[in-house]
Amino acid sequence: MKKILFALIALTLFIACNPDNAEPQIAKDYTAENEKEITDYIAKNNLTAQRSDTGLYYIINEPGEGTQPTATSNVTVAYKGYYTSGKIFDQSTSAGVSFGLNQVIKGWTEGIPYFKTGGSGVLLIPSHLAYGSFDYRGIPGGSVLIFDVKLISVN
Repeated sequence: MKKILFALIALTLFIACNPDNAEPQIAKDYTAENEKEITDYIAKNNLTAQRSDTGLYYIINEPGEGTQPTATSNVTVAYKGYYTSGKIFDQSTSAGVSFGLNQVIKGWTEGIPYFKTGGSGVLLIPSHLAYGSFDYRGIPGGSVLIFDVKLISVN
């Protein structure tokens, strides 16, 4: 009985000390919403895209002729990132940015290896392959991210 009473008191103190009695954030599943948003975007813009088993959509404008990276390669990529609204949230210079594909969002880890060096195209990434259901550095949770990419090199 003492243990139950102690547990209730501890729980009450924990709730009372929780700032603004804030509810813990629970991840929301945006899969169906993201799928519709992507397919609507593809239709509206008259695009032809491939869909992977994970839900990543990709368009290969230029396949490239050089080395094809793997999910653990270090690459240099020039890119522009934007939402389906067209609003740009990030962009590299034409010289690109170098990084390991195992250090970026899952959509890039999966999508960049569809290209060979010199290749370019578009990645349409649902939130579960990006930042999930939570806000991240100004990107709202649940966002579909679109990237125009050019694979400059596999380093």
